[in-house]
Amino acid sequence: MINTPIWNEPAWCQSVLGKSIELYASEDPEKLAEKKPIIFIGGMHGDEPEGVLLAEQWLNWLKNHDSDKFKPWILVTCINPDGYQLNERTNGRGVDLNRNFPSKCWITDCEESRYYPGDSPASEPEVAALVELINKTSPSLIVHFHSWQPSIVYSNEKGKWAAKLLAQCSGYELQPDIGYPTQGSLGEYGANDLDIQVICIEELEGQKLATIFPRFKQGLIEIVSSKT
Repeated sequence: MINTPIWNEPAWCQSVLGKSIELYASEDPEKLAEKKPIIFIGGMHGDEPEGVLLAEQWLNWLKNHDSDKFKPWILVTCINPDGYQLNERTNGRGVDLNRNFPSKCWITDCEESRYYPGDSPASEPEVAALVELINKTSPSLIVHFHSWQPSIVYSNEKGKWAAKLLAQCSGYELQPDIGYPTQGSLGEYGANDLDIQVICIEELEGQKLATIFPRFKQGLIEIVSSKT
């Protein structure tokens, strides 16, 4: 195996409670704007450790393989370290990061406190950092890792090809949406507002950790290897 040098920004941004959030990439993100990188994101919801584990193990695989053979990529293993440490969905200010994106459909209302979207769009430093990253690098595809009920969700038709690869390798259902409104989500902002391909992997909540990465490995490899 090749131990590939990768770009690492250990203090790329800070959480609302001051924890450092790391960013990894196949090369300096400042050079990726014209290369349409793929962005992978784990840990949007702190009580979904399956997504963080998948991001970490995918990163370890990428480190040990020749990145020159793949599409340029950026990876954040855990965007919500405050919630992850406390095993809570929301960040350190009680905001659901996946309702805080500045989508055209963002609303202040929420049915439960765990879905609180914040006082204003992109009010949270974690989301603001992702929005800036997306604006600077113009990604071709965004894949974020979650856990709830097993499925692969694509937020617009452009991303269906990649979602199919993940559905085929995992055996999970392919869906055009999660089944309920998600105003202010990454899917709404990235796919519907910016026309970026956005895919959400929903692993089974409570899944045996040792089975997670092997389930999605082949699909992820095919995505970064694809010419699409």
